[in-house]
Amino acid sequence: MSDIEAELDAVDAGRHAVESDRTPAPVTAAIPVPSLRQIWSIPSVRALMLVQLFWSIGAMAQFTALGKFVIDVTNRNLNLAFLGLAEFVPTAVLVLVSGTVVDRFDRRKVAGIGMVGEVLCAMALFLYIRTGPTAMWPIFVIVAGVGTTRAFVSPATRSMKPLVAKPNEFSRVAALFSISWQSAAIFGPAAAGFLYAAHRALPFAVTMSLYSLSIVSLFFVRFRIPQRRSTDENQKVSVSHALQGLKFIRRSPVLLGAISLDLMAVLFGGAVALLPSIAKNQLHVGDIAYGWLRAAPGVGAVIIGLILVVKPFRRHVGRNLLLAVGVFGVATVALGLTHSYVVAFAALIVLSGADMISVYVRSTVVPLSTPNEMQGRVSSVENVFIGASNELGAFESGVASSIFGLTPAVAGGGVITVAVAVMWAVFFPSLRSADRFEDVAAEANPQPH
Repeated sequence: MSDIEAELDAVDAGRHAVESDRTPAPVTAAIPVPSLRQIWSIPSVRALMLVQLFWSIGAMAQFTALGKFVIDVTNRNLNLAFLGLAEFVPTAVLVLVSGTVVDRFDRRKVAGIGMVGEVLCAMALFLYIRTGPTAMWPIFVIVAGVGTTRAFVSPATRSMKPLVAKPNEFSRVAALFSISWQSAAIFGPAAAGFLYAAHRALPFAVTMSLYSLSIVSLFFVRFRIPQRRSTDENQKVSVSHALQGLKFIRRSPVLLGAISLDLMAVLFGGAVALLPSIAKNQLHVGDIAYGWLRAAPGVGAVIIGLILVVKPFRRHVGRNLLLAVGVFGVATVALGLTHSYVVAFAALIVLSGADMISVYVRSTVVPLSTPNEMQGRVSSVENVFIGASNELGAFESGVASSIFGLTPAVAGGGVITVAVAVMWAVFFPSLRSADRFEDVAAEANPQPH
Protein backbone atom coordinates (compact mmCIF):
# COMPACT_ATOMS: atom_id res chain seq x y z
CA MET A 1 0.00 0.00 0.00
CA SER A 2 1.68 2.85 1.09
CA ASP A 3 4.35 3.30 -0.86
CA ILE A 4 5.61 3.36 1.93
CA GLU A 5 6.21 3.32 1.07
CA ALA A 6 6.55 0.81 1.68
CA GLU A 7 8.89 -1.12 0.26
CA LEU A 8 11.64 -3.76 1.14
CA ASP A 9 13.74 -6.72 -0.02
CA ALA A 10 16.01 -8.85 2.10
CA VAL A 11 18.22 -11.83 2.33
CA ASP A 12 16.64 -15.24 2.12
CA ALA A 13 17.11 -16.65 5.61
CA GLY A 14 19.88 -19.16 5.65
CA ARG A 15 20.63 -18.80 1.93
CA HIS A 16 23.52 -16.43 2.53
CA ALA A 17 24.66 -17.72 5.89
CA VAL A 18 27.44 -19.50 3.99
CA GLU A 19 28.63 -17.37 1.08
CA SER A 20 29.93 -20.26 -0.99
CA ASP A 21 26.74 -22.29 -0.75
CA ARG A 22 23.89 -21.33 -3.08
CA THR A 23 21.55 -24.01 -1.65
CA PRO A 24 18.96 -22.58 0.73
CA ALA A 25 19.55 -23.53 4.32
CA PRO A 26 16.52 -24.44 6.36
CA VAL A 27 14.81 -21.55 8.13
CA THR A 28 14.38 -22.10 11.81
CA ALA A 29 12.41 -20.22 14.41
CA ALA A 30 15.06 -20.97 17.05
CA ILE A 31 17.40 -18.14 16.00
CA PRO A 32 17.01 -15.38 18.61
CA VAL A 33 15.81 -11.97 17.48
CA PRO A 34 18.18 -9.18 18.60
CA SER A 35 16.89 -6.44 20.84
CA LEU A 36 16.08 -2.97 19.57
CA ARG A 37 19.23 -1.64 21.21
CA GLN A 38 21.35 -4.21 19.40
CA ILE A 39 19.71 -3.40 16.07
CA TRP A 40 20.19 0.34 16.54
CA SER A 41 23.88 -0.16 17.37
CA ILE A 42 24.58 -1.31 13.79
CA PRO A 43 26.11 1.72 11.95
CA SER A 44 24.92 0.72 8.48
CA VAL A 45 21.35 0.25 9.70
CA ARG A 46 21.41 3.78 11.14
CA ALA A 47 22.97 5.23 7.99
CA LEU A 48 20.47 3.58 5.66
CA MET A 49 17.62 4.66 7.91
CA LEU A 50 18.82 8.27 7.57
CA VAL A 51 18.90 7.82 3.79
CA GLN A 52 15.29 6.71 3.85
CA LEU A 53 14.20 9.31 6.42
CA PHE A 54 15.57 12.35 4.56
CA TRP A 55 14.39 11.05 1.20
CA SER A 56 10.90 10.17 2.48
CA ILE A 57 10.33 13.49 4.26
CA GLY A 58 11.29 15.31 1.07
CA ALA A 59 9.08 13.11 -1.10
CA MET A 60 6.11 13.51 1.26
CA ALA A 61 6.50 17.28 1.48
CA GLN A 62 6.76 17.53 -2.31
CA PHE A 63 3.72 15.31 -2.90
CA THR A 64 1.64 17.23 -0.35
CA ALA A 65 2.52 20.67 -1.74
CA LEU A 66 2.14 19.61 -5.35
CA GLY A 67 -1.36 18.21 -4.84
CA LYS A 68 -2.44 21.38 -3.02
CA PHE A 69 -1.00 23.59 -5.74
CA VAL A 70 -2.81 21.72 -8.50
CA ILE A 71 -6.15 21.93 -6.68
CA ASP A 72 -5.66 25.60 -5.76
CA VAL A 73 -4.89 26.57 -9.36
CA THR A 74 -7.36 24.34 -11.23
CA ASN A 75 -9.79 22.91 -8.61
CA ARG A 76 -10.07 19.80 -10.82
CA ASN A 77 -9.81 16.32 -9.29
CA LEU A 78 -8.91 14.97 -12.71
CA ASN A 79 -5.58 16.81 -12.53
CA LEU A 80 -4.79 14.87 -9.35
CA ALA A 81 -5.44 11.76 -11.40
CA PHE A 82 -2.96 12.88 -14.06
CA LEU A 83 -0.32 13.52 -11.38
CA GLY A 84 -0.58 9.90 -10.28
CA LEU A 85 -0.54 8.62 -13.84
CA ALA A 86 2.51 10.71 -14.79
CA GLU A 87 4.51 9.18 -11.95
CA PHE A 88 3.34 5.60 -12.50
CA VAL A 89 3.85 5.19 -16.25
CA PRO A 90 7.68 5.48 -16.22
CA THR A 91 7.88 2.97 -13.35
CA ALA A 92 5.85 0.44 -15.31
CA VAL A 93 7.71 1.03 -18.58
CA LEU A 94 11.14 0.67 -16.95
CA VAL A 95 10.36 -2.36 -14.79
CA LEU A 96 12.49 -4.76 -16.85
CA VAL A 97 15.41 -2.35 -17.08
CA SER A 98 15.49 -1.08 -13.50
CA GLY A 99 15.43 -4.49 -11.84
CA THR A 100 18.29 -5.78 -13.99
CA VAL A 101 20.36 -2.64 -13.36
CA VAL A 102 19.88 -2.95 -9.59
CA ASP A 103 20.98 -6.60 -9.68
CA ARG A 104 24.01 -6.04 -11.90
CA PHE A 105 25.53 -2.89 -10.36
CA ASP A 106 26.33 -1.58 -6.90
CA ARG A 107 22.96 -0.66 -5.43
CA ARG A 108 24.42 2.33 -3.58
CA LYS A 109 25.60 3.86 -6.85
CA VAL A 110 22.29 3.18 -8.59
CA ALA A 111 20.37 4.81 -5.73
CA GLY A 112 22.77 7.76 -5.60
CA ILE A 113 22.51 8.53 -9.32
CA GLY A 114 18.72 8.28 -9.13
CA MET A 115 18.60 10.63 -6.15
CA VAL A 116 20.62 13.21 -8.06
CA GLY A 117 17.90 13.04 -10.69
CA GLU A 118 15.26 13.62 -7.99
CA VAL A 119 17.16 16.70 -6.78
CA LEU A 120 17.06 18.10 -10.34
CA CYS A 121 13.31 17.40 -10.60
CA ALA A 122 12.65 19.16 -7.28
CA MET A 123 14.71 22.11 -8.51
CA ALA A 124 12.66 22.24 -11.72
CA LEU A 125 9.41 22.29 -9.70
CA PHE A 126 10.77 25.05 -7.45
CA LEU A 127 11.82 27.24 -10.36
CA TYR A 128 8.56 26.72 -12.25
CA ILE A 129 6.11 27.17 -9.37
CA ARG A 130 7.79 30.33 -8.08
CA THR A 131 6.78 31.99 -11.38
CA GLY A 132 3.09 31.61 -10.46
CA PRO A 133 2.10 29.41 -13.44
CA THR A 134 -1.38 28.31 -14.49
CA ALA A 135 -0.39 25.66 -17.08
CA MET A 136 -0.23 22.16 -15.62
CA TRP A 137 1.46 20.23 -18.43
CA PRO A 138 5.04 21.23 -17.42
CA ILE A 139 4.32 19.88 -13.94
CA PHE A 140 3.13 16.58 -15.40
CA VAL A 141 6.36 16.36 -17.43
CA ILE A 142 8.51 16.99 -14.36
CA VAL A 143 6.53 14.44 -12.34
CA ALA A 144 7.16 11.91 -15.12
CA GLY A 145 10.85 12.63 -14.55
CA VAL A 146 10.32 11.91 -10.85
CA GLY A 147 8.72 8.59 -11.79
CA THR A 148 11.68 7.75 -14.03
CA THR A 149 14.28 8.34 -11.33
CA ARG A 150 12.16 6.64 -8.69
CA ALA A 151 11.93 3.52 -10.88
CA PHE A 152 15.60 2.99 -9.97
CA VAL A 153 15.83 4.59 -6.52
CA SER A 154 13.01 2.59 -4.91
CA PRO A 155 14.17 -0.96 -5.80
CA ALA A 156 17.81 -0.02 -5.14
CA THR A 157 17.17 1.30 -1.62
CA ARG A 158 14.79 -1.52 -0.71
CA SER A 159 17.33 -4.07 -1.96
CA MET A 160 20.02 -2.58 0.29
CA LYS A 161 18.12 -3.25 3.49
CA PRO A 162 18.75 -7.02 3.50
CA LEU A 163 22.45 -6.37 2.97
CA VAL A 164 22.78 -4.38 6.20
CA ALA A 165 20.70 -6.78 8.34
CA LYS A 166 21.08 -10.50 8.98
CA PRO A 167 18.07 -12.83 8.51
CA ASN A 168 17.26 -13.14 12.22
CA GLU A 169 17.39 -9.32 12.55
CA PHE A 170 15.17 -8.51 9.64
CA SER A 171 11.64 -8.65 11.05
CA ARG A 172 12.59 -6.01 13.63
CA VAL A 173 14.65 -4.01 11.12
CA ALA A 174 11.72 -4.02 8.67
CA ALA A 175 9.44 -2.61 11.35
CA LEU A 176 12.03 0.06 12.23
CA PHE A 177 12.34 1.16 8.62
CA SER A 178 8.56 1.23 8.30
CA ILE A 179 8.39 3.52 11.33
CA SER A 180 11.05 5.73 9.75
CA TRP A 181 9.02 6.02 6.57
CA GLN A 182 5.78 6.65 8.44
CA SER A 183 7.45 9.26 10.66
CA ALA A 184 8.32 11.02 7.42
CA ALA A 185 4.65 10.73 6.50
CA ILE A 186 3.89 12.88 9.57
CA PHE A 187 6.66 15.47 9.43
CA GLY A 188 6.77 15.88 5.65
CA PRO A 189 3.10 16.80 5.08
CA ALA A 190 2.82 18.83 8.30
CA ALA A 191 5.89 20.87 7.38
CA ALA A 192 4.64 21.23 3.80
CA GLY A 193 1.43 22.84 5.06
CA PHE A 194 3.35 25.57 6.90
CA LEU A 195 5.91 26.03 4.14
CA TYR A 196 3.22 26.22 1.45
CA ALA A 197 1.30 28.81 3.47
CA ALA A 198 4.48 30.95 3.56
CA HIS A 199 5.23 30.55 -0.16
CA ARG A 200 4.00 28.01 -2.70
CA ALA A 201 7.50 27.25 -3.97
CA LEU A 202 9.17 26.88 -0.55
CA PRO A 203 8.36 23.16 0.02
CA PHE A 204 10.24 22.27 -3.16
CA ALA A 205 13.36 24.14 -2.05
CA VAL A 206 13.29 22.22 1.23
CA THR A 207 12.79 18.97 -0.69
CA MET A 208 15.97 19.68 -2.67
CA SER A 209 17.92 20.06 0.58
CA LEU A 210 16.50 16.87 2.08
CA TYR A 211 17.30 14.82 -1.03
CA SER A 212 20.86 16.16 -0.86
CA LEU A 213 21.18 15.04 2.77
CA SER A 214 19.94 11.62 1.73
CA ILE A 215 22.73 11.38 -0.85
CA VAL A 216 25.33 12.36 1.78
CA SER A 217 24.01 9.69 4.18
CA LEU A 218 24.31 7.09 1.43
CA PHE A 219 28.13 7.42 1.53
CA PHE A 220 28.11 5.95 5.05
CA VAL A 221 26.19 2.78 4.15
CA ARG A 222 28.34 -0.36 4.26
CA PHE A 223 27.04 -3.79 3.31
CA ARG A 224 27.41 -6.40 6.05
CA ILE A 225 26.41 -9.11 3.59
CA PRO A 226 28.10 -8.94 0.16
CA GLN A 227 25.85 -8.09 -2.74
CA ARG A 228 25.59 -10.99 -5.18
CA ARG A 229 25.43 -9.41 -8.60
CA SER A 230 23.90 -11.33 -11.51
CA THR A 231 26.99 -10.85 -13.67
CA ASP A 232 27.84 -14.45 -14.44
CA GLU A 233 28.94 -15.08 -18.01
CA ASN A 234 25.96 -17.32 -18.56
CA GLN A 235 23.57 -14.73 -17.10
CA LYS A 236 23.13 -12.41 -20.05
CA VAL A 237 20.89 -9.38 -19.93
CA SER A 238 17.71 -10.35 -21.73
CA VAL A 239 13.97 -10.12 -21.43
CA SER A 240 13.96 -13.61 -19.94
CA HIS A 241 16.56 -12.57 -17.35
CA ALA A 242 14.57 -9.46 -16.44
CA LEU A 243 11.28 -11.37 -16.23
CA GLN A 244 12.65 -13.77 -13.62
CA GLY A 245 11.43 -11.42 -10.88
CA LEU A 246 7.86 -11.74 -12.11
CA LYS A 247 8.20 -15.50 -12.57
CA PHE A 248 9.56 -15.81 -9.05
CA ILE A 249 6.53 -14.03 -7.57
CA ARG A 250 4.11 -16.11 -9.63
CA ARG A 251 5.61 -19.35 -8.28
CA SER A 252 4.52 -18.50 -4.72
CA PRO A 253 0.73 -18.23 -4.16
CA VAL A 254 1.26 -16.56 -0.78
CA LEU A 255 3.70 -14.02 -2.17
CA LEU A 256 1.49 -13.29 -5.18
CA GLY A 257 -1.58 -13.05 -2.98
CA ALA A 258 0.03 -10.63 -0.51
CA ILE A 259 1.41 -8.28 -3.18
CA SER A 260 -1.71 -8.34 -5.36
CA LEU A 261 -3.95 -7.78 -2.32
CA ASP A 262 -1.99 -4.63 -1.52
CA LEU A 263 -2.35 -3.54 -5.15
CA MET A 264 -6.10 -4.04 -5.37
CA ALA A 265 -6.89 -2.62 -1.94
CA VAL A 266 -5.12 0.72 -2.44
CA LEU A 267 -6.07 0.86 -6.11
CA PHE A 268 -9.70 1.25 -5.09
CA GLY A 269 -9.13 2.68 -1.63
CA GLY A 270 -6.68 5.41 -2.62
CA ALA A 271 -8.61 8.20 -0.93
CA VAL A 272 -5.41 9.82 0.40
CA ALA A 273 -4.68 11.05 -3.13
CA LEU A 274 -7.89 13.09 -2.97
CA LEU A 275 -7.08 14.78 0.36
CA PRO A 276 -6.39 18.18 -1.27
CA SER A 277 -9.93 18.14 -2.66
CA ILE A 278 -11.43 16.61 0.50
CA ALA A 279 -9.84 19.35 2.62
CA LYS A 280 -10.99 22.17 0.35
CA ASN A 281 -14.38 21.02 -0.92
CA GLN A 282 -15.66 18.60 1.74
CA LEU A 283 -14.12 19.75 5.02
CA HIS A 284 -13.58 23.41 4.03
CA VAL A 285 -10.22 23.90 5.79
CA GLY A 286 -7.12 25.89 4.89
CA ASP A 287 -3.49 25.14 4.03
CA ILE A 288 -2.15 24.38 7.52
CA ALA A 289 -5.16 22.23 8.49
CA TYR A 290 -4.72 20.38 5.20
CA GLY A 291 -1.05 19.75 6.03
CA TRP A 292 -2.00 18.17 9.36
CA LEU A 293 -4.74 16.16 7.68
CA ARG A 294 -2.18 14.84 5.22
CA ALA A 295 0.06 13.98 8.19
CA ALA A 296 -2.67 12.01 9.98
CA PRO A 297 -1.93 8.73 8.14
CA GLY A 298 1.61 8.84 9.50
CA VAL A 299 0.29 9.07 13.07
CA GLY A 300 -1.67 5.82 12.85
CA ALA A 301 1.14 4.06 11.03
CA VAL A 302 3.76 5.08 13.60
CA ILE A 303 1.58 3.91 16.49
CA ILE A 304 1.12 0.47 14.93
CA GLY A 305 4.73 0.42 13.78
CA LEU A 306 6.01 0.99 17.33
CA ILE A 307 3.83 -1.85 18.55
CA LEU A 308 5.24 -4.12 15.85
CA VAL A 309 8.82 -3.15 16.70
CA VAL A 310 8.35 -3.96 20.38
CA LYS A 311 6.20 -7.03 19.80
CA PRO A 312 6.17 -8.21 16.18
CA PHE A 313 3.49 -10.83 15.58
CA ARG A 314 4.76 -14.22 14.42
CA ARG A 315 1.58 -16.23 13.99
CA HIS A 316 -1.54 -15.97 11.78
CA VAL A 317 0.26 -13.78 9.24
CA GLY A 318 -2.28 -14.30 6.43
CA ARG A 319 -5.34 -13.80 8.61
CA ASN A 320 -3.96 -10.59 10.12
CA LEU A 321 -3.19 -9.24 6.65
CA LEU A 322 -6.73 -9.88 5.37
CA LEU A 323 -8.31 -8.36 8.47
CA ALA A 324 -6.11 -5.28 8.17
CA VAL A 325 -7.21 -4.70 4.58
CA GLY A 326 -10.85 -5.03 5.65
CA VAL A 327 -10.38 -2.40 8.38
CA PHE A 328 -8.61 -0.17 5.85
CA GLY A 329 -11.72 -0.33 3.62
CA VAL A 330 -14.15 0.45 6.46
CA ALA A 331 -12.11 3.49 7.55
CA THR A 332 -12.02 4.70 3.93
CA VAL A 333 -15.83 4.58 3.81
CA ALA A 334 -15.97 6.71 6.97
CA LEU A 335 -13.56 9.23 5.43
CA GLY A 336 -15.72 9.50 2.32
CA LEU A 337 -18.96 10.08 4.20
CA THR A 338 -17.90 12.55 6.91
CA HIS A 339 -17.90 16.34 6.80
CA SER A 340 -16.21 16.60 10.20
CA TYR A 341 -12.50 17.39 10.32
CA VAL A 342 -12.09 15.42 13.58
CA VAL A 343 -13.80 12.31 12.18
CA ALA A 344 -11.78 12.54 8.97
CA PHE A 345 -8.56 12.85 10.98
CA ALA A 346 -9.50 9.80 13.08
CA ALA A 347 -10.47 7.78 10.00
CA LEU A 348 -7.10 8.51 8.43
CA ILE A 349 -5.32 7.34 11.59
CA VAL A 350 -7.27 4.05 11.58
CA LEU A 351 -6.83 3.32 7.87
CA SER A 352 -3.11 4.08 8.02
CA GLY A 353 -2.67 1.85 11.05
CA ALA A 354 -4.30 -0.98 9.13
CA ASP A 355 -2.14 -0.14 6.12
CA MET A 356 0.95 -0.38 8.32
CA ILE A 357 0.12 -4.00 9.14
CA SER A 358 -0.15 -4.76 5.43
CA VAL A 359 3.16 -3.03 4.73
CA TYR A 360 4.83 -4.88 7.60
CA VAL A 361 3.65 -8.28 6.35
CA ARG A 362 4.61 -7.62 2.74
CA SER A 363 7.97 -6.04 3.60
CA THR A 364 8.87 -9.08 5.69
CA VAL A 365 7.47 -11.81 3.46
CA VAL A 366 9.13 -10.59 0.25
CA PRO A 367 12.68 -10.34 1.66
CA LEU A 368 12.57 -13.67 3.48
CA SER A 369 11.49 -15.37 0.25
CA THR A 370 13.92 -13.69 -2.16
CA PRO A 371 17.50 -14.77 -2.99
CA ASN A 372 20.16 -12.06 -2.88
CA GLU A 373 21.00 -12.13 -6.58
CA MET A 374 17.32 -11.62 -7.56
CA GLN A 375 16.42 -8.89 -5.09
CA GLY A 376 16.60 -6.09 -7.65
CA ARG A 377 14.33 -7.78 -10.18
CA VAL A 378 11.80 -8.91 -7.58
CA SER A 379 11.88 -5.48 -5.93
CA SER A 380 11.39 -3.80 -9.31
CA VAL A 381 8.28 -5.88 -9.99
CA GLU A 382 7.06 -5.16 -6.47
CA ASN A 383 7.73 -1.48 -7.11
CA VAL A 384 5.33 -1.58 -10.06
CA PHE A 385 2.67 -3.18 -7.86
CA ILE A 386 3.24 -0.51 -5.20
CA GLY A 387 3.25 2.23 -7.82
CA ALA A 388 0.08 0.83 -9.32
CA SER A 389 -1.60 0.81 -5.92
CA ASN A 390 -0.51 4.37 -5.09
CA GLU A 391 -0.02 6.39 -8.27
CA LEU A 392 -2.47 4.41 -10.42
CA GLY A 393 -4.82 4.36 -7.44
CA ALA A 394 -4.59 8.15 -7.37
CA PHE A 395 -5.49 8.18 -11.06
CA GLU A 396 -8.46 5.89 -10.49
CA SER A 397 -9.68 7.98 -7.54
CA GLY A 398 -9.33 11.22 -9.50
CA VAL A 399 -11.24 9.86 -12.49
CA ALA A 400 -13.95 8.31 -10.30
CA SER A 401 -14.46 11.55 -8.35
CA SER A 402 -14.71 13.50 -11.62
CA ILE A 403 -17.44 11.15 -12.86
CA PHE A 404 -19.38 10.24 -9.70
CA GLY A 405 -18.43 13.02 -7.30
CA LEU A 406 -16.03 13.14 -4.36
CA THR A 407 -18.09 11.35 -1.69
CA PRO A 408 -19.26 8.40 -3.85
CA ALA A 409 -15.73 7.91 -5.19
CA VAL A 410 -14.10 7.72 -1.75
CA ALA A 411 -16.83 5.75 0.06
CA GLY A 412 -17.41 3.45 -2.91
CA GLY A 413 -13.70 2.71 -3.10
CA GLY A 414 -13.74 1.69 0.56
CA VAL A 415 -16.63 -0.72 -0.06
CA ILE A 416 -14.75 -2.30 -2.97
CA THR A 417 -11.66 -2.66 -0.77
CA VAL A 418 -13.64 -4.65 1.82
CA ALA A 419 -14.97 -6.84 -1.00
CA VAL A 420 -11.41 -7.39 -2.25
CA ALA A 421 -10.30 -8.64 1.19
CA VAL A 422 -13.17 -11.15 1.21
CA MET A 423 -12.44 -12.29 -2.35
CA TRP A 424 -8.71 -12.78 -1.67
CA ALA A 425 -9.55 -14.90 1.38
CA VAL A 426 -11.47 -17.18 -1.00
CA PHE A 427 -9.17 -17.07 -4.05
CA PHE A 428 -5.90 -17.44 -2.08
CA PRO A 429 -6.53 -20.08 0.61
CA SER A 430 -2.78 -20.49 1.13
CA LEU A 431 -2.58 -16.80 2.01
CA ARG A 432 -5.52 -17.07 4.39
CA SER A 433 -3.97 -20.05 6.16
CA ALA A 434 -0.36 -18.72 6.20
CA ASP A 435 0.82 -18.92 9.80
CA ARG A 436 4.48 -17.90 10.26
CA PHE A 437 6.81 -15.80 8.10
CA GLU A 438 9.22 -18.72 8.03
CA ASP A 439 6.50 -20.95 6.56
CA VAL A 440 5.94 -18.44 3.77
CA ALA A 441 9.66 -18.39 2.97
CA ALA A 442 9.76 -22.17 2.85
CA GLU A 443 6.64 -22.26 0.67
CA ALA A 444 8.21 -19.89 -1.86
CA ASN A 445 11.30 -22.15 -2.19
CA PRO A 446 12.92 -19.92 -4.83
CA GLN A 447 15.39 -21.42 -7.30
CA PRO A 448 17.67 -18.87 -9.04
CA HIS A 449 18.10 -19.44 -12.76
